Amino acid sequence: MEIYLVRHTETICEKGICYGQSDVEIAEPFDEIFGQIISKLPSEAVVFSSPLKRCSILAKHIQKNTNAVFYQEDERLKEMNFGDWELKNWNEILPEELNPWMEDFVNIKVSNGESFTELHERVGDFLSNEISKIKTPVIIVTHAGIIRSILCHQTSLPLKDAFNNKVDFGEVIRIEL
Repeated sequence: MEIYLVRHTETICEKGICYGQSDVEIAEPFDEIFGQIISKLPSEAVVFSSPLKRCSILAKHIQKNTNAVFYQEDERLKEMNFGDWELKNWNEILPEELNPWMEDFVNIKVSNGESFTELHERVGDFLSNEISKIKTPVIIVTHAGIIRSILCHQTSLPLKDAFNNKVDFGEVIRIEL
């Protein structure tokens, strides 16, 4: 099955801000980059999106400007929950909190948040319960963490190496699942 993983475009957040599941706006103007993204996508597909604005604005634009046969937002496609770190500058997070997580982000939960393993499990649930039934191409508009998780599912890359997959803003990655 053909799947197109689309990362949202740049946000209004300053560089260095941890925004995970915070519902932040995307930077404008975005029409030109949206057009470039659409040019890389199939004309007919099923579209899934994270419900966060930075994804849903793009996903609705894709739906409107293609022959999308179905559109759905799914909570399991939200970025990692960074709990108490949401909207903080990474440099403001206390080293005694940040360093253990940096050494083992796969298993260590952020305070009032989640670990990468928990994110990976919800992504696996989404893939097996939503994607496995679909026969047409699928477009998933989501976040870098989710895309990295899907790539780990696809390639059996260990989760600790997920960040080896660079995912730029507005990038489209085509995979066969």
